[in-house]
Amino acid sequence: MAENTPTQQGNPAEPVDVWQRLLLPPKCSMLRMIVVGVIGGILIWGGLNTGMELTNRIEFCLSCHEMSAPFEELKKTVHYTNRSGTSVTCADCHVASSKHPVDYGRKLTMKLLAARDVIGHIVGSVDTPEKFEAKRFEMAKRVWKKMKDSDSRECRNCHSFDTMDKTKQKDRAVVKHEGAIEDGKTCIDCHKGIVHKPVHQKLEEEEAKAAGKAS
Repeated sequence: MAENTPTQQGNPAEPVDVWQRLLLPPKCSMLRMIVVGVIGGILIWGGLNTGMELTNRIEFCLSCHEMSAPFEELKKTVHYTNRSGTSVTCADCHVASSKHPVDYGRKLTMKLLAARDVIGHIVGSVDTPEKFEAKRFEMAKRVWKKMKDSDSRECRNCHSFDTMDKTKQKDRAVVKHEGAIEDGKTCIDCHKGIVHKPVHQKLEEEEAKAAGKAS
């Protein structure tokens, strides 16, 4: 009898049936599970949102000293100082999502993409004003593309064709905006270089060269 009885030590562990375990009733009450889930969800979402808002502040952006140059450029524009006192910050254009709650995922995605600048500072690719200037055009093209792909959502958080008062616009602006609507253009198609040092002429030169080679 002793020979036919396997010992506990010699038996391999039986495979765990995960699906069967999931179907087992919980050892705590459903109410307790709901309460714990709600509290846990609030803590996770609150912590994530708080972290994003803290890193959206001007102070955080300027902690990388090479960001002081583009910030000084912003301060000289109407987007920072104007008669209404409405001011935008770095995150309003570089991390902004739409005003709709369902677009929270885009805001998170943009935040992760913005982390590239932090990495660039750490590894030393843009850790000086000189290196930043050397990469300015490359970074600008990346931002222009992102904004064009999103139909200039960052701009449309404050500006909208539907709410523009054409009577307070110059005639040239009215014509341009009407043409943009008809042609399906987006804000960034015409409004490059309105906040930072203008380098969009380099893009025009690139496109002209590409068009010349194609022809």
